[in-house]
Amino acid sequence: MVIGIDASRANREHKTGTEWYSYYLIKHLAQIDSKNQYILYSDKPLNKGLSDLLSSEPDDNLLEPKFDKYGYQVIKSPHNNFKAKILRWPFSYIWTLGRFSLEMILRKPDVLFVPAHTIPLFHPKRTITTIHDIAFMRAKNIYQKQVSLQQKPAIFKKLVGFLIKVITLGKYSLNNLDYLKWSTTFALQTAKKIITVSNFTKEEIIDVYNTKPEKLTVVYNGYSENLYRPITDKEKISEILSKYGIGGKYFLYVGRLEKKKNTARLVEAFAILKETYPEITHKLILIGDASYGYDEVKYLIDEYGLENQVIMLGWVKETDLPYIHNGADAFIFPTLYEGFGIPVVQALGCGLPTAVSDIKVMREIGKDSVVYFNPYDKDAIACAMYNIIKNQSLREELKTKGLLRAQDFSWRKCAEETLREIEKI
Repeated sequence: MVIGIDASRANREHKTGTEWYSYYLIKHLAQIDSKNQYILYSDKPLNKGLSDLLSSEPDDNLLEPKFDKYGYQVIKSPHNNFKAKILRWPFSYIWTLGRFSLEMILRKPDVLFVPAHTIPLFHPKRTITTIHDIAFMRAKNIYQKQVSLQQKPAIFKKLVGFLIKVITLGKYSLNNLDYLKWSTTFALQTAKKIITVSNFTKEEIIDVYNTKPEKLTVVYNGYSENLYRPITDKEKISEILSKYGIGGKYFLYVGRLEKKKNTARLVEAFAILKETYPEITHKLILIGDASYGYDEVKYLIDEYGLENQVIMLGWVKETDLPYIHNGADAFIFPTLYEGFGIPVVQALGCGLPTAVSDIKVMREIGKDSVVYFNPYDKDAIACAMYNIIKNQSLREELKTKGLLRAQDFSWRKCAEETLREIEKI
C-alpha cells in the first residue's frame, strides 16, 4: 500500500505542537513499518531530519537535497520505503488547496494522511487526518481575526475575498478564523477517519459538530523520551543555561506567548509571588514565539518592573530544551484551552514538578502527577507556584508520579496506533 503524508508542517524550521507531532510521527513510522511504501509531500525540499529517517531524533540542519531520476527527493530510511515529492508553488499561501490538491488529482496515493486540520480539496477516498483541538470554536476571544494574504496588493485580496464569499454563499471570509472553521468542517465531512489527540477533543467535536463517534479515534500524542529525561550531567546543564544567559533558580514555561496560553496572567501571578514573598529569588523563564497577546505580556513585564526577572528566550531548539527543563525548579503551564499539552508531558518526563491549569484536558493528561490551579485566578497561580517550590514532600511526590505518568506516552506508541488506523481504512 502507498501511504502519502503531508510533511509540509513537519518541515518547518520553528516547530511547535502540531509541527512536532507531524515530525515525530514520520520519524517513527519509518522505524516501525517495513511493508508499506510512503510518499512525503512538501512545498520545499525536506531538511536533514526528514530526509534522513535512520534516526528518530530531531535534526533540522539543511543539506543539499538529492533527487532520483523520477524527480523524487531521496530519503534515507531504515527499510528503504520512503521518498518525497516536492510540490513547488509560486505563492506563499493555499499550497494545500492549490498544488497539493492538483497532485491528488493527477497521482494520488492509496491512503492520504494529513497530520493537521487542512486536507486537499481533492483527495483519495481513504483520507485520514488529525484534528488537534477546536479552540477557535470554543474560545473565540483568545484568537485574533487576521486577514490572509497581507503581503499581496489590496486589489488581489479583494478579488480572492470576493471569490471566497461567492463560493461559500457568504458563509466565510478571507481571515484565519474562517479558514480554520471551513477546513475543520470540510475534514469532518469528507475524510474517511479522524484522529483526535485526547478524549476531550473527541467530545468537543461531537458536541460542536454532531460528528458520529465511530468516525473519531483517540490517539494520544507522545514525547521524545530519549531527550526529555532526568539529566545528571550538571556540567552540560550549566553549559546550555550559560548559552541562553540563564542563571540562578527559575520557574519554566514553554509555549507560545499568547492569550490562549494565558501567558500574561502568569506574569501577573509571578509579580504577586515576588511581592508577597520577597525572599523568593526565582526568575521566570518564558520559552516560545510571540503570538496574539504578546504585547500584553511585554506591557505587564514593564509595568511590574520585572525586566530582569522575566526572561523571554523566544523559540529554543529542541535538543537544548531538556537541559533547561532539568535546570528549573518547577514547570508552570497556565493554558486556557488545549487539545493535549505536549509541554506538560515533556516536563513530567524530565522529573520536573509541574503545576497546570485545572481544565478538563489537563485532568485527562496529568491525572494525579501535577498540581492544579484556576487559570483565571492570578492569586491561585501564585499560590501554586509558591507551594510547588516550598513543599519538599510535594516536590518528591510530583517527581515520582510525573516520571511514572510520562511512561504512558511515546511517539512510537503514537505511530503504532496511527498506523493501525491508517491500515484499517
